[in-house]
Amino acid sequence: MPPVIHPTAIVEAGAQLGADCEIHAHAIVTKHVILGDRVVVHPFAVIGGDPQYLKFDRALVSGVRIGAGTVLRENVTINRSIHAGGFTALGENNFLMASSHVAHDCALGNNVILANATLLAGHVSVGDHAFFGGGAAVHQFCRLGESVMVAGHASITRDVPHFVMVAERDDVIGFNVVGLKRRGFSRAAIAELKAAFQAVFFTPGSIREVAAGQLAAKAFETLEARRFLEFFAEGKRGFARARRAAEVEEDR
Repeated sequence: MPPVIHPTAIVEAGAQLGADCEIHAHAIVTKHVILGDRVVVHPFAVIGGDPQYLKFDRALVSGVRIGAGTVLRENVTINRSIHAGGFTALGENNFLMASSHVAHDCALGNNVILANATLLAGHVSVGDHAFFGGGAAVHQFCRLGESVMVAGHASITRDVPHFVMVAERDDVIGFNVVGLKRRGFSRAAIAELKAAFQAVFFTPGSIREVAAGQLAAKAFETLEARRFLEFFAEGKRGFARARRAAEVEEDR
């Protein structure tokens, strides 16, 4: 079915809308946007607006690409890339609740949920099945892994590895066991992930070096545990720390 565009919605010439898209009243979809099938844009959302970047050249050609089945609720804003030919990219079946913001050059996976007023700064990357509580804010260039759960009003300024829960200011508060069980992860995978989590966060020394050592020693066999450890090989912002480990460091 062709897209449905409600009265007073603005869809600029050049925007690409997939089948069964719905653009509600007062929403704005700029010419820089590519929407997959079944994307829904609710009232007063602005998709593909210029980035909030002082040096940005508005003549630069860049865009926003949004995957099929994604829902963008009221007042959501998603800015286009600051790089020529670049895209701010969202995967499929994401749900962005009211007043959430995705800045330029972010990359979101599939099945990501941003609760109301979640704020992602520029160049943030988010893995599949991540969940952000209301009012959470993420610093530019941070990486957040698959199945991460971010508490409401959390302030994230460091990278957050796959499969963990984080709260307050960069405090890793545990392993997202419930989320992985709901996704059907095997007992073996969950058991190894728990062990890898303990090894990385509660072994003295550099997190990056500890994770690399566990990989080199081939201490874990499941793909999920190895992906968790591989996360620490990249990134520039340092890593969120487990609360108990942080308390130990403060006591030293």
